[in-house]
Amino acid sequence: MEVTYPHVILLQAGTLSDRTVGPDPRARNGDPSPPADPAGGPDTAGPKSCPEGGDDTTMTRFIATLGGTAAIAVTAAALTVGAAQAQGTIEIHNTMNPGGSEEAALQRFAEIMAERSDGAFEVNVYLSSQLGDESEVLELLNLGLTQMSLTGGAFMGQYAPEYNAVSVPFVFPNFEAVETYLMETDSGRAMQAQARERGNLVYLGPQMRAFRHMTSNREINGPADLDGLPMRLPQIPVWVDVWEELGVQAVVIPASDIYLAMRTGQVEAHENSLASPYTRQLWEVQDYIITTAHLSFPWHWVASAPWWDGLTDDQRAMILDAVAEARQYGIRTELERDAYYREQLIERGMTFVDVDQAPFRDAAAPAVERALAEMADGVQADIDAAIAATGN
Repeated sequence: MEVTYPHVILLQAGTLSDRTVGPDPRARNGDPSPPADPAGGPDTAGPKSCPEGGDDTTMTRFIATLGGTAAIAVTAAALTVGAAQAQGTIEIHNTMNPGGSEEAALQRFAEIMAERSDGAFEVNVYLSSQLGDESEVLELLNLGLTQMSLTGGAFMGQYAPEYNAVSVPFVFPNFEAVETYLMETDSGRAMQAQARERGNLVYLGPQMRAFRHMTSNREINGPADLDGLPMRLPQIPVWVDVWEELGVQAVVIPASDIYLAMRTGQVEAHENSLASPYTRQLWEVQDYIITTAHLSFPWHWVASAPWWDGLTDDQRAMILDAVAEARQYGIRTELERDAYYREQLIERGMTFVDVDQAPFRDAAAPAVERALAEMADGVQADIDAAIAATGN
């Protein structure tokens, strides 16, 4: 179903005329996979698990329903999965290009497994959506045709939207609270259980992505300064609703058109982590970065349940330990890169406005409350408990 916004400007890819203006943004600065609209509820969960042990006819029918990359990926995986499992191979996927904290964490995981498994496991890292995009890899995991992924939030939107509070802006003040909510609350455990039941996913833990801030041609010191500001947003309904509550004029355009839309004046602001203005060279078209810290949208380590259930207890324990260490390595790398981006953006002339974030949270509260009201009972209490547990 196509989502429409009655008060939002929606520009499709390619509608901006001069495609050669500005830098070519890198894939790692695109938008996260859109979470499901929290209003959708559990009935909008994604594809159900396919029956285990399906015969060749079942697999053929499944492949026939897919197109392009998905069919190729499933076919390739189906042909190699038996050999991969026999050899103890772990395929692990991520959609981002090389060079980020994602690759750093995955390579660290591979190193740890090589050191500790005595050759029982070989880890193959696949970046840049080599075996399909996020949803296609989720289906490979569902079918047991690949082993692991460092994935975005799409699986929560598909399998557990009523617990997907981590996708709502201005809810969690720090990553520690996000991690506590996902790993230590009843809501987090319910999300994990539904991901396994509906998507054959075993949840292994979150990995921090740097907080998202906003850039602007205006100096923004408080919510009142946002009134009428044309701001680029991805096509994620809850994000649009929250930012419109703050007073901006939401303009939904593809990530690839951000630079040109700013240069031509169609938008005057956008939101993302600091990697976005740095790799897109937005200092050429933007003056200010306002540290709203409105969302930490994490990566998630997941494994295929059919594969995971075939491991021994010792093997599962070894992988869990390796994931825990790799997650922390990735988080340290992400924080280092975020500090580097800030330093470089200042050197290139951008001014950081380190605002008091509380007034922004207060002004966004009506939209946040609407989103959370559509979630499961107990989610708000678990959010509060996770925040309290981290001292914020």
